[in-house]
Amino acid sequence: MTELEEYYNKFNEEKRLNSRHGRVEFITSMKYIHDCLGSLMNEKQLDLHSQIKILDVGAGTGRYSVPLAEEGYDVTALELVKHNLGRLKQKSDKVKAYQGNATRLKKFGNDEFDLTLVFGPMYHLKSAEEKLAALNEAKRVTKPGGYILVAYIMNEYSVITYAIKEKHIKEGIEGGMLDESFHCTEKANDLYSFVRLEDIEALNAQAALTREKIIAADGAANYIRPFLNALDEEEFDMFVQYHLSTCERADLMGASAHTVDILRV
Repeated sequence: MTELEEYYNKFNEEKRLNSRHGRVEFITSMKYIHDCLGSLMNEKQLDLHSQIKILDVGAGTGRYSVPLAEEGYDVTALELVKHNLGRLKQKSDKVKAYQGNATRLKKFGNDEFDLTLVFGPMYHLKSAEEKLAALNEAKRVTKPGGYILVAYIMNEYSVITYAIKEKHIKEGIEGGMLDESFHCTEKANDLYSFVRLEDIEALNAQAALTREKIIAADGAANYIRPFLNALDEEEFDMFVQYHLSTCERADLMGASAHTVDILRV
């Protein structure tokens, strides 16, 4: 069993996604997924959701693949961790779910899917070479004109939250976890990888992929968890509306905990 598998066997991913800050991320990501799906339906002049094929790479326990399958889309999920894959299969028999690695999508042919989600792998692939391999594989299996949505964890969230707020800044610098520009190195975390916008843009250029837009999936939500938890449902809905109105703003992007890069093949 790998260290990543051991981690996810213990980590309650569904609890995170059902928390207030997790709901902000989910609501925002689903909005933009539906925007892309709507564009594909219109462009292809399709009448049925089942005519759109979706691949969810790094699907976890099915937070996105299950509801999309319930909406009628043709959804295939790939997940590395057996524990997560088992939970996904328990939830729905409408998702075609397999175990596999994001850097080698050998189960799938070229140009097979209309929309590909890469919402977990970039969190854990440490090197630029691994990230590029995952991006190139997503491009290979996605049809020309299709969409690839890629999620990242942002560098500044890690620095502000863990290095400064939790007072690990000195050990981070002394231990080589942060470089001279306060960019997290591969030593920063054994499991997670943190990027800046310029890192994402370099990957896109190497993969020859065109960005339609990039969004702050959760914006300020992770920084203000106690305050979100104190809101009533109406107030929380108002925060979500505020977030959706600002999540494409470039001046807020880099400090978001998570971003979603929306690419066109």
